[in-house]
Amino acid sequence: MSQTALNWQTAPGHQVLAKAGKKILRPGGRAATEQLFTSANFQPGDTVLELAASFGHSAIALAKQHQVEVTGIERNLESVEIAQENIATAKVTDQVRVIEGDIFGLDRVEGEFDFVLAEAILTMQTPAGKAKILKGVRDRLKPGGYFLSHELLIGHRKTEICQALSSAIRVNANPLTEIEWVQACETAGLEVECHQMGAMGLLTLEQMLKDEGWFGTMKFAWNALTRPQLRERILRMRQVFQDHQNELGYIVLCAKRP
Repeated sequence: MSQTALNWQTAPGHQVLAKAGKKILRPGGRAATEQLFTSANFQPGDTVLELAASFGHSAIALAKQHQVEVTGIERNLESVEIAQENIATAKVTDQVRVIEGDIFGLDRVEGEFDFVLAEAILTMQTPAGKAKILKGVRDRLKPGGYFLSHELLIGHRKTEICQALSSAIRVNANPLTEIEWVQACETAGLEVECHQMGAMGLLTLEQMLKDEGWFGTMKFAWNALTRPQLRERILRMRQVFQDHQNELGYIVLCAKRP
């Protein structure tokens, strides 16, 4: 199916990067997600609710690698339709489904889950938005279930950094410090059992190669080189990340519903 053309000046950063060919859009990349999944210790048949599942790529990979059942919710109907096509192509319709839904309306999602997964979702929300989503996460977890989170970390709460990020990615950016991320979960009634932190290298060559491979990285570079407006947005984001590299990182955490 055809995809809607993006307005390069106003489109959110993650959509711009995806249009350029980037598949791994989390601040800590594939390695940080693997850290998170190791902490989760999935068992075959576990149920996972993924927030903002987009085209279903991560849900499909998770189901195949760990033999779990994944329900993804995605607000954009076009993305849901693409995800459903991808699920059928991957032949995992018995393990994966992506449905239309809003991360602020998790009470409308039926059932409880062993895990709820959110990667690079909460960073883009206001404090009130974070609190609402986390409350919904807790309510969708089975007692003893786990919330798995991978988000942007900031060393100090600096208004100018958040403003620079928001300007570059065209979406509200409100990363938290280590203590603030833990407190946000605990305020929602989730007990953080473990968390790890590291450098944010979303657009560094080293992380690009690890996340996308040589072919994917070259495809991304070619798309940027041959599309001036796309290149301008990517370079702007990369510059902001570089300017504040000492203050930005990633955090992955595993929090339990008692």
